[in-house]
Amino acid sequence: MDAKANLILHPVRMRIVQTLVNGRELTVQEIASMLPEVPQATLYRHLKKLAEGNVIQVAAENQVRGAIEKVYKIAKEGISLSPEEFQNSTKEEQLRVFTQFAGGLIDQFGSYVENGEIDLLKDGVSFRQVDLYLSDGEFREFVHNLKKAFEQAGGYGPRKDRKKRTIATIIIPEGEKGRKQDE
Repeated sequence: MDAKANLILHPVRMRIVQTLVNGRELTVQEIASMLPEVPQATLYRHLKKLAEGNVIQVAAENQVRGAIEKVYKIAKEGISLSPEEFQNSTKEEQLRVFTQFAGGLIDQFGSYVENGEIDLLKDGVSFRQVDLYLSDGEFREFVHNLKKAFEQAGGYGPRKDRKKRTIATIIIPEGEKGRKQDE
């Protein structure tokens, strides 16, 4: 689990994977157009690592002016850590994966605020925490609806009138320590 998580959670590789979610199949040039700040050599290097790690795969190869153009897609089970992999990992591995994930978000926010002229309200920047009290069935329904909303919005591609926004979800059940304080 740790090796796969380390592979996916690298900031550039995570952004490459995000371009391919929802069944997208893209050429290197299409991925590059969605990640203009990533140098081409860096993009190729990370695509190679993701392919070697079976996170992405070649969906097609097209002949273009004498060269082979590869079309990439997410490999089956490529970005998923199975529940068994996660369950069987050590607490240290789980914490390391979470820390890498949170660190990536911190880096991304840092890049945003360093952008010079920013408008937090216009750009829709927010971060919040909400405690929800849900039965297991209500929780499954909530996650299902959230997943549907993400799939719908994730289907929109880049356009001049669209701004890329990152939405991260973290679901943390209450631990025993918090439960005892409530009793």
